[in-house]
Amino acid sequence: MEGSVYKVIEVVGTSKTSWEDAAKVAVETAAKSLEDLRIAEVVKQDVTIEKGKVTGYRVRLTLSFKYRTGKA
Repeated sequence: MEGSVYKVIEVVGTSKTSWEDAAKVAVETAAKSLEDLRIAEVVKQDVTIEKGKVTGYRVRLTLSFKYRTGKA
């Protein structure tokens, strides 16, 4: 029986509009350099504040992707 191995990393996405958009930015940006992304899990959400107003949204995600085995 063959198993699989996955690498887990942490990334932070930012947006001026929403946490959902921040997560989308993080995943889509990571997908440009990582192959076979499998799962994204929101670890933390926060906002940036200036002069008492929310000015940005940040999402910390863990992303997992499958290791290549080198076999065709």
